[in-house]
Amino acid sequence: MKILIIDDERSIRNSLKEILMDEGYEVDVAEDGIQGCAMAEKEKYGVIFCDIKMPEMDGVEVLTRLNAEGIDSAVVMISGHGDIDTAVECIKKGAFDFIQKPLDLNRIFITIKNASDKVSLVKETKILKKKVYGEREMVGNSEGMQHVRAIIDKVAPTDARVLIIGANGTGKELVARSLHQKSGRASMPYVEVNCAAIPSELIESELFGHEKGAFTSAIKQHKGKFEQADGGTLFLDEIGDMSLAAQAKVLRVLQEKKLSRVGSDKDIIVDVRVLAATNKNLKEEIEKGNFREDLYHRLSVIVINVPSLDERKSDIPLLVDYFIGQICAETGMQKRPVEPEAMQLLVAKSWSGNIRELRNVVERLLILSGDTITAQDVKDYVY
Repeated sequence: MKILIIDDERSIRNSLKEILMDEGYEVDVAEDGIQGCAMAEKEKYGVIFCDIKMPEMDGVEVLTRLNAEGIDSAVVMISGHGDIDTAVECIKKGAFDFIQKPLDLNRIFITIKNASDKVSLVKETKILKKKVYGEREMVGNSEGMQHVRAIIDKVAPTDARVLIIGANGTGKELVARSLHQKSGRASMPYVEVNCAAIPSELIESELFGHEKGAFTSAIKQHKGKFEQADGGTLFLDEIGDMSLAAQAKVLRVLQEKKLSRVGSDKDIIVDVRVLAATNKNLKEEIEKGNFREDLYHRLSVIVINVPSLDERKSDIPLLVDYFIGQICAETGMQKRPVEPEAMQLLVAKSWSGNIRELRNVVERLLILSGDTITAQDVKDYVY
């Protein structure tokens, strides 16, 4: 395993390098944060030791940049006595651990072992997620999609709340998942809640949990989605369908970072990043009295508008190819080429159901067409 040491004090980085090399590790050193980030972006390191107080770019800035670049090395902060509060804040932002100066060798070796185990588990988890959920990507090079990706890259490393708006089937959940995966919370839980699918009388129990006996069917204590997502990300899909009573409780959690289960007065502290999505115009819902204006402002620190498929028609050929590969891999069907005239018809079609509708159409064409998907197939089975 390769280790990187970022510290502006030559004596510390060189002595630590010698000690680790004597233990058989391959070690690189950087004298400041800028050099360290450049090295981490070019080379794969299992563990990165990073001092907090450095000129030009401090340890917090280094950690933020590494997170933004999607570097999944275990980052261990090196802190002086006065840096402990900052070190704790770094842990919240995704650092693996912090070690206080003067450095304790036993603590260093234990931290390296634990960090190595953590990196291995993260890799295994990513592989398992791909096997379970399959590869789900935001496909497309249109101007609209490039804009969405640019916002995600800027916002993901922060803890800012994001409101994702767009019509049904545009891929709002993919945007939310991408925000989580590119954040410092990527190794922590990601919990999705479809607010429209839960009856209004149960939404509070689902979100905040309940105590045994809180209501007739509450036969045991239940942790809600906020508690399940503690340390990670909670995605509230179709939040425009949430009841006003539940909205009030969500607002309290966002303001005070604590909640109480249904049937309990005890406060529970939670650390959750909340992402929300809706296909409704929430400003209109506010005017109708269906949505709280104060909650809207809490949720919409950043707003990402996901374009409809009709607004990004240049992406359709890429999406068709992507779905053909995905569906054939899942079902074992033979891949079929698409005639240029057939693709032109697909591009020209109006897609009210957006990406979801397009995928269904591609699957239909794969099932019903011959060795090639022709223009006649599209006319027969799509139009």
